[in-house]
Amino acid sequence: MSLWTDIRDFFFPRLCLSCGRKLLVGEEGLCISCFSSLPYTNLGNTPGNEMEKCFWGRFPIVRASSLFYYAKGGDVALILYAMKYHGRKTLCCKMGELMAGELLASGFFEGVDCLLPVPLYRARLRQRGYNQSELLASGISKVTGIPLVTDAIIRSRNNATQTHKSGYARWKNVEGLFQATVTASCLEGKHVLLVDDVLTTGATLIACADALFELKNIRISVLTLAWAR
Repeated sequence: MSLWTDIRDFFFPRLCLSCGRKLLVGEEGLCISCFSSLPYTNLGNTPGNEMEKCFWGRFPIVRASSLFYYAKGGDVALILYAMKYHGRKTLCCKMGELMAGELLASGFFEGVDCLLPVPLYRARLRQRGYNQSELLASGISKVTGIPLVTDAIIRSRNNATQTHKSGYARWKNVEGLFQATVTASCLEGKHVLLVDDVLTTGATLIACADALFELKNIRISVLTLAWAR
């Protein structure tokens, strides 16, 4: 541990998002005790799993998985909120590394050519200063070596937040939300892994897939940190 880290942790101690205990070196977001009790989905690389079925009939998905189950007010919700609204960039990257580490041995990433994080609208990106999904993807890339593609699709408008919307309202909210760029042509014939922080109805990820629909022989998989089953 560096002197600067000692000084920083003395004046600004890092606390567990759940229990409030001071975090030890190597802990990020949650202490080991709280982290060990997180609700893992254990979906792994299981073909035809329940999450994958969310996309059946929407687009020809190769595979889908998520690390944790999401519950309102739970520890996973605290992680997601800190990632999106409290500037916890390191936490985003660490969660991406964890996702990759959990799935790497299962063969989930075999054949994947690139990682495509769900983009933010440019005004929201300027306001927040980062895209949590892109940081998640960067953590995955660090472990797997799979490159990121961040300029193939754009968010065409600053749509209202999906929080508190009904299922139907979520679908209407993302209709035509994403557009492919000229760069997207490099994805033809590729296996693309869409990366996002949380899956609820699947509306946002399906809207991303729709933006890529015209590309020849593209194959799409999905990976999220959490799933609100």
